[in-house]
Amino acid sequence: MPEASTAKGRATQARIVEGAAEVLREFTTLDDIRDRTRTSKSQLFHYFPGGKDELLLAVARFEAERVLEDQQPHLDCLDSWESWYRWRDAVVERYELQNDRCPLGSLFLQVGRSEPGARAIVAELMRQWQERIAEGIRTLRARELIPASVDADRNAAALPAGIQGGVSIMMSTGSSAHLRAALDTGTDQLRHAAAGADRAEAD
Repeated sequence: MPEASTAKGRATQARIVEGAAEVLREFTTLDDIRDRTRTSKSQLFHYFPGGKDELLLAVARFEAERVLEDQQPHLDCLDSWESWYRWRDAVVERYELQNDRCPLGSLFLQVGRSEPGARAIVAELMRQWQERIAEGIRTLRARELIPASVDADRNAAALPAGIQGGVSIMMSTGSSAHLRAALDTGTDQLRHAAAGADRAEAD
């Protein structure tokens, strides 16, 4: 995607992407996007010369960034058990508001999950998500709230996997019970590690 050279151009480009994100959660046409974003066909192809596929990838990046933004400030402040539960509540609330629609999932059905650009977006999202959770676990270790033996990277990989599984089930059933269970189980495992260490020291 070419970068607009002026502030006005960047604003137009951003308006197209954000407006497209709103309407592309359901299958739509470029005409629908132009109507929503008040842009001409020439503007659309100026900023997205690759057409709908290029725009879909830009929207996918936008939605991927929102996945992390919607978890803030909690995701970057996982430094106490209270903060972990606030993060858990923020994640559940985000997906419950989406109900049975997952913007990223809908977009990838249109652009194709095997498309290299789409795979790169998902890989980067998961990398950032996992690293921020891992940093929270390392903070708990540094504060001696969990043992130093707890594997930050492994536990951080399991949590987004559980979240995504819970979201998939919620989209099929309308119930967030599995999503809540995945988050609670991941956090409980960390807390149980801390309790186990305390018992070992007492013995």
